[in-house]
Parts: sequence; C-alpha cells; structure tokens
Amino acid sequence: MIYLVRHGEPAANWGAHPNPSLTELGVRQACATAEALAKAGAKRAITSPLARSRETAARFEKLMETHARIETRVGEIITPKDVEDRSAWLKSIVAVNWTDTDDRLQNWRRDVIAALETLPDETAVFCHFMAINAIVGMLTNDDRVVVFKPDHASITKVERRDGRLVIIERGAEAATIVT
Repeated sequence: MIYLVRHGEPAANWGAHPNPSLTELGVRQACATAEALAKAGAKRAITSPLARSRETAARFEKLMETHARIETRVGEIITPKDVEDRSAWLKSIVAVNWTDTDDRLQNWRRDVIAALETLPDETAVFCHFMAINAIVGMLTNDDRVVVFKPDHASITKVERRDGRLVIIERGAEAATIVT
C-alpha cells in the first residue's frame, strides 16, 4: 500500500503565501495522521519540499524513527512565472480538464505519477491537494483537474495490482475553497 497524505492545515492559503507552515490545528492533524499511518503499516516516507508537507511528515518521522526523503516531483503544482495573482490562476486551472492545460502542467502531472510508480509499498507520500488530484485522476481515467477535495491530513490509499497502481480508498473530503 502507498499512502497519499495531504499536508495539515496551513497557516496561510495558497494564494497568500507560497510556503506557509502549519497552524496549531495542522500540527494536531499531523500527529493523528502519523499514528494512523503507523497503525496501517506505513514504514517509510517521502515528502514535498514545502514546509507544510515537511512539517506534516515530521510527526511520522519522529514516531517511526525514520527520515522522509525530499521528492520535488510530489510538490505543489507549478505556477507560471508570469502569473501575478496565484489565486486567480489556480481558480482558472481547477475548472478545466488536464487536456485543456499546457504542456508544462501535463508534464508536471506525469512527473507526480512517475514519482509514485517508483515507490516501494508501505510508503507514505506527504504532498498537496493538486498532486493528489493529479494521481487520482490519472489512475481513475478522469481528465478533470479536480476529481475530489482531500481534507487536510487525509490519507488516500493506493495499491499495486498486476503491476498497476489502483486507488483503494480516497481520503476524507472537505470543503476546500481555492482562495
């Protein structure tokens, strides 16, 4: 089993700060998720290089006495350099299908999946809303950019069957609002 973990609640929304830390609630979520992962059988971890994912992974690392490997390919969706309003740009992206996006975003999506395909079982992947959506959409053949709304610190389970990755269980959903 591979566990896709959305980071805990961040101290700022995506459009307001490029790399926020966790809130106090986010830290509590990370602790509860670390315990759930340990109970489920996760033994190792990779994490996005961004603070909110690294801080979420840190609770698992401490509990399991391990170190998460930084994996840039499971980081946040890449904002074009010429974008001034990140929130407006993201709102425009979440409303379309992947086939309507540019090559750069389609390559990012393929890189997220490629990172997942190389992982051994029993790995927790601490990442982001858009990365989890890219994976779930690809594995379920759903071309929408947003196929579900994983809650903060939720766990989506992926398994290998006959050499292919399959979604076993989507994590808890929340009313995430892109702002």
